[in-house]
Order: sequence, then structure tokens, then C-alpha cells
Amino acid sequence: MANILVVDDELGIRDLLSEILNDEGHNVELAENAAQARAARGRGRPDLVLLDIWMPDTDGVTLLKEWSTSGQLSMPVIMMSGHATIDTAVEATRIGAQSFLEKPITLQKLLKAVEQGLARDSARRLNGAAAAAAPLVEFGVHAVAGDGQLLAPVMEPGLPGLRSFELDKPLRDARDEFEKAYFEFHLSKEGGSMTRVAEKTGLERTHLYRKLKQLGVDLSRGKRNSVL
Repeated sequence: MANILVVDDELGIRDLLSEILNDEGHNVELAENAAQARAARGRGRPDLVLLDIWMPDTDGVTLLKEWSTSGQLSMPVIMMSGHATIDTAVEATRIGAQSFLEKPITLQKLLKAVEQGLARDSARRLNGAAAAAAPLVEFGVHAVAGDGQLLAPVMEPGLPGLRSFELDKPLRDARDEFEKAYFEFHLSKEGGSMTRVAEKTGLERTHLYRKLKQLGVDLSRGKRNSVL
């Protein structure tokens, strides 16, 4: 059971999503605009947010940016829209949205996206707790160095090793560096398979490919390492 915030200006969609998610055993809070969504987020962190892009007061991408820049984007967010372009979807995932659902939303796609979102968030929190409790000698250096670098170890054999990220730079640049390392990690882990990386990261293949190109990820390297 999870606490899910549904943000959509259409009453019919709010009611339908609420009914489906309640049937799955989740607690659902509804918001019809960005103002209500801000208030709901201010009362506490939902386990997952379903966020419509086109709303009358503030669009969903702008609200997503607000949460990201204020440090409130600590929960998985799934964007929804019936009119958004590929560029809009890519922009939302670059900001921090986990995935994108195109309206009309099928029951299967909705439940799969919610399941993946909750599973990834649970794994992230469990991994964070384990890393915090474990000795540094086991995990390697995992701290902010004095020169403003975040040292982030990768702990699986045969995959890229310790990576460092400059923190003394604009948020967008720092995020792009981290996202590039993140996708390179999964491409290496999955042998260059775009299908498996898409499933692992919760992105549609088209959105994933565009994002990798945008970040400058070397796709040919993954193909050379993949099993034919």
C-alpha cells in the first residue's frame, strides 16, 4: 500500500485513477491544479505522484522544476499528457520525472508504471540506508570531498568504478553529468541492450534513446560490448 498523489484538472480522470488505485490497495489524494498539489506536497512526501502536464494555473513541467530546485523532488513522479511532444517528455525526464504516460492511459500501462515507480523508490531508499550503515572500507569513499566533488562508487564487478562529480557548478550541469554516468552504468550492466535498460530505468525506448543522445552517451560502446 502506498500514498499516491494524483494531479489532474479533469474530474473524470481524477476519479478514474483514484478508483483504480484504490482497488489496488493504495491511499489516493487528489489535486485539480498545481496550487493544491503544492499544498499536498507541503503536508508530507507522497510515495508517488501522477502529474498532468497541461493544467490551468501552472503546467506540470514547471511544477516539477519547482520541486526539483527546492529539494522537494524526493518521490517518483510520473508525468501524464494527451498532447505533449517528445521534447516535452524528454525535458520532464531530464528534470527528474521517472516516466511518461500518454493519454488515454491504459490500465496495464498505469499499473506497470506505478509498480515500477514504487519499486525503484523502495530500492533507492533501502540502498541508501545500507550504504549509510556500512563501513567505508567496504563501500569505498562515499562523501563530499573538500574540493566540492561527490565521490560515488559503483560496486558491481566488471562495471565502471569510482566516479566523481563536481558539485561546485550549476545544478543542470551537475545533473546531466550524473544522469550520463547513470545511463552508462545501466548500459554496461545490461550489455548495451536498449530494451533491458528501458525496462530497468522505467523509460520508453524512444524517450530513452533521445535522452542518451542528448547526454552524449556513446551508444556504439554498448553495442560493441553486447552479446550478438
